[in-house]
Amino acid sequence: MPSGHCLCGQLRFVADGDPKWVVYCHCASCRRHTASPVACFVNYPLARVQFTGTRTTYESSPGVTRSHCATCGTPIAYETARRPGEIDLYLNAFDEPERFEPQAHVYFEEHLPWFDTRDEKPRLPRT
Repeated sequence: MPSGHCLCGQLRFVADGDPKWVVYCHCASCRRHTASPVACFVNYPLARVQFTGTRTTYESSPGVTRSHCATCGTPIAYETARRPGEIDLYLNAFDEPERFEPQAHVYFEEHLPWFDTRDEKPRLPRT
């Protein structure tokens, strides 16, 4: 089963089965949350993900909750009221991120003009 953890190891998760999808997100909020030019998410039904440890949440905008480790602050997940019952886990929180290849880019209209992944994946304006 795919699993992952935060930087300090206090917060861990296990996901059951294969993800619904994997995408790069170029929106300014995700870039700011990760301090990176792009974020990458692995989507699962929330019922198929189990956490151990203390996960802290933050409502970053109406209907959007981001979570991170309560100890070290590692970003772990994104949840939105637009997709209830789903959770987007940050790719690099997984123990084996290489298992998940992104299928598309979302919020591409917000991408940084100097950043390019140089792939042929679809570039969608929004999700």
